[in-house]
Amino acid sequence: MTSPLLWYLNRGTGIVLVVVFTLTVVLGVLATGRSVSRWWPRFVTQGLHRGLAAVSVLLLLAHALVAVVDEFVDIRWWQAVVPFGATYEPLWLGLGTLALDLTVVVVATSLARSRLPHRLWFVLHLTTYAAWVAGVVHGLGIGTDADLGWSVAITAACVAAVVVAALGRVVAVLLARRRSRGERRVAPSPVRTLTVDGGRR
Repeated sequence: MTSPLLWYLNRGTGIVLVVVFTLTVVLGVLATGRSVSRWWPRFVTQGLHRGLAAVSVLLLLAHALVAVVDEFVDIRWWQAVVPFGATYEPLWLGLGTLALDLTVVVVATSLARSRLPHRLWFVLHLTTYAAWVAGVVHGLGIGTDADLGWSVAITAACVAAVVVAALGRVVAVLLARRRSRGERRVAPSPVRTLTVDGGRR
């Protein structure tokens, strides 16, 4: 089955997905920060992050489903979950499939977060960055609108937003560690007092 509607749905969900996924990643970075504001508490950022993450997953599933249903190009159902073996644009399609698989891993481990060691959950959650990169490169390689001016501007803005957020987070962590080491160096040593009999304690 094929129709112009499916074609436009495929393109539309892909473009919107890049924007929503980018916002999800940026909010995820901000949600890990230690700073809080009376006007914008951290739980608001975390709530938006989770909400947009759910929207991203739905858009991703819709994008993959439309690509399989639309017979304009030959994409089989299993090629939406196995990131190799495709006959149509195998590299770019494989990256999109990889983004889907990594996102499923992140969602599954997030749902089971209370049963996983925090470090394991955190490492698996970091694969969100890999999923985002794979999704962006997938769109650049296979998207029919990828070389149009407005599409290039959207992609560039999304990449810039994630890079700035990630670098800001890294700088904040490094400054916090340096400040912590400085506080440990200047910490006063225990004061020794004399007892009545002249001894020290």
